[in-house]
Amino acid sequence: MRINAYLARATAISRRKADVLIAAGRVKIDGKVATIGATVENGKSEVELDNHKISLPTSHTTIMLNKPAGYVVSRRGQGSKTIFVLLPSNLRQLKPIGRLDKDSSGLLLLTDDGQLIQTLSHPKNVKLKAYDVSLDRPLSEKDANAINAGIKLEDGLSHLKLLNISQKRTRLNLTMSEGRNRQIRRTFAQLGYVVTKLHRYEFAGYKLNDLKTGSWRRLEDR
Repeated sequence: MRINAYLARATAISRRKADVLIAAGRVKIDGKVATIGATVENGKSEVELDNHKISLPTSHTTIMLNKPAGYVVSRRGQGSKTIFVLLPSNLRQLKPIGRLDKDSSGLLLLTDDGQLIQTLSHPKNVKLKAYDVSLDRPLSEKDANAINAGIKLEDGLSHLKLLNISQKRTRLNLTMSEGRNRQIRRTFAQLGYVVTKLHRYEFAGYKLNDLKTGSWRRLEDR
């Protein structure tokens, strides 16, 4: 196993971050400073990070949180409430997979499984996400068709699939497989709409179902 993959699985950091630590000389294999691309054998190689021995966990903890609006996905709230106050102390070391902005709510996964983070975060892996959306005014048929066709943003084309538009055309569902920063809000803003509510209810096959706002559960319990 490559050393960066080992570090990712053992500490839940990304492989890119692991490479940074390796390049900085903070990782050792069998007492020697590791190099990028080096390999280790689980159970036989001794790996150290900052002179502390690390090993692969025998099991992982992954939870689903129904994030309320108004909470930030960060350990430092900088004046805002952080999602980690919603969790018991023994789960606050878990790392979020992806993000939801402060004003958005819904499904968020947190884990100490570095491989799961890598799998669900890597752009090459298509991950369907589904949202409930509310708008400040009715969505025209023309604009709905434009969004389904793709809206050009400053960081590329935005691909959203609109579903179940309400009779008043101010509420709808949508799905997407991308995940750029505030992409949904920016897509509607490009056409002059304000997203007043954004709630994610599905991510990569995981669904909130009846999980209450502010509550969490282990994925094994879903």
